[in-house]
Amino acid sequence: MIISTKGRYALRVMIDLAEQDPDGYTPLDEIATRQGISKKYLEIILKTLVTQKLLIGVRGKGGGYKLTRPPKEYQVLEILELTEGPLHSVTCLQPNSSPCDRKNHCKTLPMWQRFDQIVHDFFQNITLEDLLLS
Repeated sequence: MIISTKGRYALRVMIDLAEQDPDGYTPLDEIATRQGISKKYLEIILKTLVTQKLLIGVRGKGGGYKLTRPPKEYQVLEILELTEGPLHSVTCLQPNSSPCDRKNHCKTLPMWQRFDQIVHDFFQNITLEDLLLS
């Protein structure tokens, strides 16, 4: 499994916003400059995060973005799955995948299931606050 730039940049943006004044809004231009992300690509990521209620976005003078809750209440898993979709190592474990003919006698399926659970648990147990403190 590969985490794309969208997922990695979403984490960077969330950390960036967690480092700002929680009562103020941070303009897109400032985030883009600090993180070295193009404004156009950043807008796509921010739109997803606002639509899913991880961020509040306000347009106009004094506008920008801010977190909807404290950093300790955001799990890395939530942010990654929002931007990447479900994190699965093999196609047959992805939601809505075609049924695998070998599923009932696949010797490696239990291994992939355990691996996916380890990844899930790992990212679920890391918060945005943890990343701020590291």
